[in-house]
Amino acid sequence: MKTILVLNMGMKSIRSIIFDEEGNKLASSSIPIETSLKGEAVTQNPSEWWEKACTVIKESCLEAGSIHIDFLTVTSSSSCLVCVDRDGEALMPCMMVSDKRARLESESMKSFPSYRMVKEQTGLSMDPSLMLPKVMWVKNNEKEIFARTFRFLSPNDYLTAKFTGRYVTDYMSAQKWHYNIEKREYPVSLLAEAGISSKRLPKVLSPGEYAGSITESASEQTGLSHSTKVVLSAYDAICSFIGSGAGREGDASDVSGTVTVFRAVSGNKIEPAPDRIQQLPYYEGGLHIVGGSNNMGGGLIEWVKQCYYQNEALPYERMEKDAGEAALGAGGIIFLPYLLGERAPIWDCDARGVFFGLERMHTRKEMTRAVFESTGFIDLDMIAAIEEAGIKVNSVCLSGGLARIGLISQMKADITGREMKVLSEFETTASGAAMMAFYGQGVYRTLQEAAKHFVKIRMVICPDMRNHKKYSELYRLYKETYRTLKPLFPKRMEITERLYGKKRIKIENL
Repeated sequence: MKTILVLNMGMKSIRSIIFDEEGNKLASSSIPIETSLKGEAVTQNPSEWWEKACTVIKESCLEAGSIHIDFLTVTSSSSCLVCVDRDGEALMPCMMVSDKRARLESESMKSFPSYRMVKEQTGLSMDPSLMLPKVMWVKNNEKEIFARTFRFLSPNDYLTAKFTGRYVTDYMSAQKWHYNIEKREYPVSLLAEAGISSKRLPKVLSPGEYAGSITESASEQTGLSHSTKVVLSAYDAICSFIGSGAGREGDASDVSGTVTVFRAVSGNKIEPAPDRIQQLPYYEGGLHIVGGSNNMGGGLIEWVKQCYYQNEALPYERMEKDAGEAALGAGGIIFLPYLLGERAPIWDCDARGVFFGLERMHTRKEMTRAVFESTGFIDLDMIAAIEEAGIKVNSVCLSGGLARIGLISQMKADITGREMKVLSEFETTASGAAMMAFYGQGVYRTLQEAAKHFVKIRMVICPDMRNHKKYSELYRLYKETYRTLKPLFPKRMEITERLYGKKRIKIENL
């Protein structure tokens, strides 16, 4: 019986989960990760990742007992930039995906001669969240660090290198560099115009491909055997989608951890790919993955907890009770959930959170309900963008921490008008990474075979179409509220930065 340890470096925590090839979870361990916010800078410390990775690996292996770990794979958030020197040590804090410092560089790169061609080939627009603008920011603002950087990596690349000593990535993660998956090449012309050598980027392999064995140093620090094979998977959003079991056209998946990842299966490549969503090959069967990730999903609930429920013994139970006691539509409150700006499908760095329609009668019950309902509007936004591309979304598989809140799952069904299939395993990022690695190493013949072992539906939630009709009207107001306020967000950003400057904040959870 083959086993695999999945190291999942998320936005809030780092987790080690051990599975066997039957899909059984044998052990797990988790430690929170600290995030620093300063103005538009959102960073984490790579040294902290490795220290805590060693801890959770030891703890999960101790829990699992004397079993041999055959494979190890690392998954993490994409579009997070780590600059390392020749010794593989990080030279600065990691610029996380929600870091917006590279907005000027992003706009500048849109004027590069080769950008239009690269965009057409990859279907990927330029955005401050992506890797190339982040490197350009380092080049323009941290010249010494840029000069000393031996490799520019993502968190999963960095951790894989800590285990193996090799600088490699998978082609799905490489897409965040505007890598052309079909031609299997980096955008050489665009890189040249940016003054970035492709030799400073990781070598691109396929998901499921062997990356190397555990080095002597990594073995000493983690307790893992030299015989454990390190295998690539992909970044967390793709792993979570694979882990949902979606494999037929129209199947969709909502994985809401800190962020919401919403994607659907398409039988055809979108020509041309719309700016609002992204597409990737499915990894097998000639299918395509269409959709995207936003900046906050479950993170919205953490924010509500910090604001209104810090002193509650059971904060999540209390906020669900409060939201359930408030009327549908939160007494007329609309909440725009853009606390960190937004990625898919609106791609607006300046957007911020708004409670619209507050009245004297409103309490934390209505405000909590409005935030809950916004998670459903996030899904409906993504469904609308996907269906504009010609893909009909039939039903949605729910997983991630947010799927534990039953009221939110029912709201998502009512707001979208789609059936919600709540999965038994909420750790779909880890299970999807395991499935990809096992498949790539020949343990399974297909991903659908892997899904039979790993994916189980706990319950199906049907939409209340009477509520759906009411929510459709509220959704139109939600969209109009954003469109009306959109011109004001840049002005607000300019004024607040001038008045208050930038202040560093340490937070436990995004």
